[in-house]
Amino acid sequence: MDRRDFLTAKRKKTPAASQQASRNITSGINPYSGPWTENEIVHLLKRTMFGAKKADVDYFRSRTMSQSVDELLNPIAPQPAPPIKEYVTSTQPGTPDANIAQGTTWVNDINNDGTVQSQRRGSYKKWWTGAMINQDRSIREKIVMFWVDHFGNETADIGNGNWAYTQQNLIRQYALSNFKQMVDAITKDVMMLRYLNGYLNIASAPDENYARELMELFTLGKGPGSQYTENDVREAAKVLTGWQINGTTYTSVFNPARHSTVNKTFSSFFNNTVITGRTGATAGQLELTDLLNMIFATQEAAKFIVRKFYRFFVYYTIDSATENNVITPLADIFRSNNYDIKPVLSALFKSEHFFDVLNQNCYIKNPADHVIGSLREMNTVFPALSDWDTNYGMWNFFYSTMVNTGLNLHDPPNVAGMPAYYQEPLYHEIWINSDSLPKRNQFTDAMSNNGFTRNGIRVNFNFVNYVQQFSNPGNPNDLIDDALKFIFRNQLSYESKKTIKTQILLSNQQWDYYWTNAWAAYMSSPTTANFNIVNNRLKSLFQYFFNLAEYQLS
Repeated sequence: MDRRDFLTAKRKKTPAASQQASRNITSGINPYSGPWTENEIVHLLKRTMFGAKKADVDYFRSRTMSQSVDELLNPIAPQPAPPIKEYVTSTQPGTPDANIAQGTTWVNDINNDGTVQSQRRGSYKKWWTGAMINQDRSIREKIVMFWVDHFGNETADIGNGNWAYTQQNLIRQYALSNFKQMVDAITKDVMMLRYLNGYLNIASAPDENYARELMELFTLGKGPGSQYTENDVREAAKVLTGWQINGTTYTSVFNPARHSTVNKTFSSFFNNTVITGRTGATAGQLELTDLLNMIFATQEAAKFIVRKFYRFFVYYTIDSATENNVITPLADIFRSNNYDIKPVLSALFKSEHFFDVLNQNCYIKNPADHVIGSLREMNTVFPALSDWDTNYGMWNFFYSTMVNTGLNLHDPPNVAGMPAYYQEPLYHEIWINSDSLPKRNQFTDAMSNNGFTRNGIRVNFNFVNYVQQFSNPGNPNDLIDDALKFIFRNQLSYESKKTIKTQILLSNQQWDYYWTNAWAAYMSSPTTANFNIVNNRLKSLFQYFFNLAEYQLS
């Protein structure tokens, strides 16, 4: 049972009543005007970033809710530097990849060697993991993850690290700007052309693969409001004929000789639109623009994307009240702003609905939220970025941990993306099973102890340093309360906290001074012996929190 179910459990008597109780949220997108405390800030940050670091929470305490959302949606830091060659290849002249020096980027080097490209795919995923860990104080990395999943390409299928990076770099350009423009660009992206056979789509034999996914997965969905037809898919495929991949430069090009010049006629769902067949070098782009204008003129296109935003950032279940009070008005905002992304996200994150108590701490963390969020919240210290060999080795460990718990970055099971964001009725419950949950606990246990070592440098959770950021770590009651604010969103009862305090921090003694004195002794004389006394108790405390089921909720 998640927190939403728990809070409404008393009203549940029948299956129908259960369904209704868990959806008893009537708030809409009116601006939130309630308290702006650590609780609300942590909620906002956990949903828009990977984890809520105390330093970030403190930062946004000095801003209003509206100012905070605006800052999160407007990154000022530059995009992360591109991935580098951290893998080892032959240095012999003429061998694949020999021209790229260690520690320099490979993203502009065209290379067809299968081994090299496999290494670059690995390098790309390590780099992306590092970008998440080192994210700036914005939504950028979270929204990039959203869009990469939305477009559902598989690097393992394509086998080209350069193309994977190029596609993500394209997504980064549009992630917080305009969705229509992003779809236009992604349609011509080399990786997409290869993945969904766009490069094989020619006038004499139209290939429907991309046209179908463009409608079904990328823009309109297959809900009851999406009434496009099979003929619509076939006509869209004709519109998209002629796009190819330049085999020398690995860029997309349009070949007029392969393009279908006939008129394309669409169904009543698209108001019987006819896209005029064109000739010449500009035909491909002109017809693509017409096609996207036609698709995005539908109300369902806006609703489909807004529903995906909702399931990614808020909650997985969308009932009739949420559809009417949240999805529809947000879709109207989306359309009225010509599919600019920031206005709709701003309205969502500033809304009463987003901060509704039943939308807090009800969301099962995806593996990135769990792994990256834990690292960031615990203020895990990594080497300087200049030590690229050590960092890439560490990032690979954390990327592998995400894979082992169900998330392989840029390699979903299929073009639909990760099942947790679309697969009814389980949705987010898919993240937790008999295999993934123990591995999640093993990760936090490992980081609580020896952590991970690369090149003689160790990263792990330093609990002594972590609690020093709290206002009064020498008081066991305040320490527990502060820890729960940031890493454990379900507040425990007084009796539960008392038991935890007594058994762990007080080592089964009855008086608070057993911890207070131990902490004071360490602060006045930070010897190894004094450190071990407080660290061992803190480690036991946090491991206890990490291993509770509720730690998996955000």
